[in-house]
Amino acid sequence: MSEVSHDRRAGIDDDRTAESESYSVRGEQSKEPALVAVDLGAESCRVSLLRWIDGQPEIRLVHRFANSARNEGNGLRWNITAICKGVEDGLRTCAQLEPEGIAAIGVDGWAVDYVRLGPNGQPVAEPFCYRDERNVEAKNQVLSQISADRLYQLTGVQIITLNTLYQLYADSRAQQSLPWVNLPEFLLHRLGGRRVSEYTNATHTQLLGVQDQAWCPEIFAAAGLDLGAAPRLVKPGTDVGLLQGDVASLPAFRNTRLIAPACHDTASAIAGIPAQGSDWAFISSGTWSLVGCVLDSACVSAAARSSNFSNEGGVGGKIYFLKNVNGMWLLRQCMEQWRSQGQVWTVEQLVEACAFLAAPLSLIDVDDPDLLLPGNMPARINAQLNRMGQAPIPEGPDVAVRMTNLILHSLAARYAAVLQDAASITGRALKRLYIVGGGSKNTVLNRLTAKATGLQVLTGSTESATVGNFAIQLAALEGNYNNDVGVAANAVAEWASVLSALPIDIYEIDAPGSTIPAHKVEEVQRPTGKALV
Repeated sequence: MSEVSHDRRAGIDDDRTAESESYSVRGEQSKEPALVAVDLGAESCRVSLLRWIDGQPEIRLVHRFANSARNEGNGLRWNITAICKGVEDGLRTCAQLEPEGIAAIGVDGWAVDYVRLGPNGQPVAEPFCYRDERNVEAKNQVLSQISADRLYQLTGVQIITLNTLYQLYADSRAQQSLPWVNLPEFLLHRLGGRRVSEYTNATHTQLLGVQDQAWCPEIFAAAGLDLGAAPRLVKPGTDVGLLQGDVASLPAFRNTRLIAPACHDTASAIAGIPAQGSDWAFISSGTWSLVGCVLDSACVSAAARSSNFSNEGGVGGKIYFLKNVNGMWLLRQCMEQWRSQGQVWTVEQLVEACAFLAAPLSLIDVDDPDLLLPGNMPARINAQLNRMGQAPIPEGPDVAVRMTNLILHSLAARYAAVLQDAASITGRALKRLYIVGGGSKNTVLNRLTAKATGLQVLTGSTESATVGNFAIQLAALEGNYNNDVGVAANAVAEWASVLSALPIDIYEIDAPGSTIPAHKVEEVQRPTGKALV
């Protein structure tokens, strides 16, 4: 494909004239673009570098740092200063590895959480975490002003406590006029980009109209929110500006553009699956499990509403018809409790210990609202078992394996139920299931999922969000962008296939401030997948 100059890339979202240097994306010219993808996670954040060695892609995970919400008496919040510093450390390491120049940076991450900005453009406070208990009452208050049925009719989005709508409502009245921006887009803004809301991330706010893909004035009015505080909407692959600030002084970042990929990490992860046809479903498996299938248009039928499915924005105008299912966070919360009791386990140890255990006599509802809250998860699970009239599992580290077995079987059963509903509601005849993200390494859960669903399970990249982030950037740089949908879905899928055509070694390189020891990470499996037998 032909070279693309900066000023021909569609969706440039600032008033400056872009530099004229050209980049080849298939090796037809002298240089393929080096790119950076930032993937913000609720448990760890990653900064990765894509470069080309003899025409072949090499992705290096150059910096990873731990992340977690904390409660210091003012609610459950994210340390936004530490997140920004960790990202900057990763960018500096990328600049050292690729001093000749990095064409663009894209940022994806978890949805719904946001930063309020003061008159100086800086955060007025650390952002709340979506698990903060303030959202429970806020949701009830909002639903007293506008019904759940009407909200779903307007947005097509799952009614769930964590949505941005309820969080914004929970903010003080004095803050309602302050501009806000979701976390991935905040990072782009902090690096020099315009304040925007990228479409895939905006759909998770429950403030976006499902038909016109614009902010919905009716919802803003019903909740008493200031529409003027909302960011400008942009499509996946939009160029939002030129990198600025201290890191921009490094030679590698002389002309680096900032691209909003699919800023929601799940949307980027699904974009990283180069699957064809309509007979496949997906699970983006990690802290949360997002379970569903890809549609050409939104499905807001009575059955979809009754089952509380979301129509989340996808790449190239696609719709990701899915449900948020509580994921491996359940197990990690249990592990935190067991650690406080003096017993330290790894996920791998617990999963391996369950490999040959029989199924538990009963299962739990992993989406019980009580299990969405942090703190003493074994007690929360046993409380549910008691309510169901089932015998609780004795609490304590000595029964960690039994509790893990219960969680894994319950997750697999929930995945199967969601996918059965999705197939029934959409009329899709599903045959294949792609599992991507960190949970794709969980061989026991994958096997249980294959048995529960009856589908052919194919495991994809643990770093599928990074692969999708890069694929979107490449499609945008190449000019496969239009103002209606952003980057073209087929162009992104083609790039995802290119990045996955050969096994991609992902290296972790020690960087200043890293809280995780440097090591070489196991080779990532191809998104085209290996079927489980």
